[in-house]
Amino acid sequence: MLKILSSFIFLILTNMIIAQKTNEAVFFTKNNLIKRFHTINDLENLKKGDLIKLYQERVEEIVIALPLLSLTNEAGLRLSDLGIKEDSKHLKVLKNNTETTRESLEVINKTIEELVAYADTEKIIWAILYYEEVIKKMRLGSSGNF
Repeated sequence: MLKILSSFIFLILTNMIIAQKTNEAVFFTKNNLIKRFHTINDLENLKKGDLIKLYQERVEEIVIALPLLSLTNEAGLRLSDLGIKEDSKHLKVLKNNTETTRESLEVINKTIEELVAYADTEKIIWAILYYEEVIKKMRLGSSGNF
């Protein structure tokens, strides 16, 4: 029984390590993207706490994707998909960007939680709708395909 459990844990850890290696060369994933856009009526029916969560999600997508917009607007693309060599230098730069962005988002989300709660609900709704328009335009890209 102990052998089976040890083997199972080893397989899970190995799979996690391989999965992380595979994503090192990816700019951003679909997990970083919002799943749904809203109408003003949708948002008016939500409580402030739910609106703040939506606000955070939209800020996160913009912060993650905007700096890389000149390279890609598609989730899941790898360096090699754009003709960029996946060598240690480029992987290190991308990893550093990912880590720094994640750290920044922690601070940004904390700030949003602490301060945006004091904003008028109408202004939060307006900001969410504005961010969603920005995201739509980012996803359209230069070719205009959504």
